[in-house]
Amino acid sequence: MQQIMTALPVQTQSLSLTNGDLTIAAYLAQPQASGIYPGIVVIQEVFGINSHIRNITERLAQAGYVAIAPAIYQRTAPGFEVGYSPEDLAEGRKHKEQTTAPQLLNDIQCAIAYLQSLSQVKLGGVGTIGFCFGGHVAYLAATLPTVRATASFYGAGIAIMTPGGDEPTLMRTAEIQGTIYCFFGNADPLIPVEQVETITTALQTHQIDHQIFRYDNVGHGFVCDQRSDYDETAANHAWQQALQLFKAKL
Repeated sequence: MQQIMTALPVQTQSLSLTNGDLTIAAYLAQPQASGIYPGIVVIQEVFGINSHIRNITERLAQAGYVAIAPAIYQRTAPGFEVGYSPEDLAEGRKHKEQTTAPQLLNDIQCAIAYLQSLSQVKLGGVGTIGFCFGGHVAYLAATLPTVRATASFYGAGIAIMTPGGDEPTLMRTAEIQGTIYCFFGNADPLIPVEQVETITTALQTHQIDHQIFRYDNVGHGFVCDQRSDYDETAANHAWQQALQLFKAKL
C-alpha cells in the first residue's frame, strides 16, 4: 500500500468501551504529537479487527486523525480476528448474519462518544470509513447526525438488505446529513453494477453531497493488500480521495 510521505509518529492501544451491559473491544491510533485532531471511526470487514484494519487505523493517525476501530462482532465473537481463507470468510459471514442495524448503530455511537470524550479530538462531527461489510455499516452510520464524512468501500448489500432484516439500508439515504464517498470495483461479483447505479440514483434523488468512484477491472476488497483482489492503483487513488474528503469536511 502507498504510505504517506509525511507520516506523523503514532501511538496505538487496545482498549475496552462500555456500552450499557456490553464491553466492546477497540483499537485506537492517534498522533503522538500534542494537538487537536479530527476523529474517525474505522469499521471492519467480516474478518474482525485484524492486521489490515489495524493498519488502516494507524495510517489515518499518521495522516493526522484520531482513529478508532470498534469490534462489531462483540456480542457473538469477542476478540474475533481471522485471515482471508475461505474458511475464515465463512466464519466471518456467520457472525455478520447475527448483527442487526440497531445494534451496529449503537456500537458506532459508542465509539463516537468515546472519541468525543478525548481531549485530543476536535469538537464537532466525526468521520467514518468502512470496508466490505464495514462499507455497508458505514453507509448505515452515515445517517447518524454526528457523522460529517463517510468513506464507504465496496459495501455489499446496501441496495437489497439491512443487517438483521427490514427494508434495505438504501431506503435510509434521505437521513444522511453529511458527505459520503462510495468506492466500487466494476468487476466485483458481490456488488452488481446495477446495484451501484441504484445507490447513485438514490443519492442524487435525495440531493446528498456525494461522490461515487468506480474502478474498471477491479474486484472486491481491492484496498486490502492481503486479498487476491488487491489493486494497487485503485487502492492508492481511493485512499487519496478518502483523505481529501476527511480533510475538507472534518
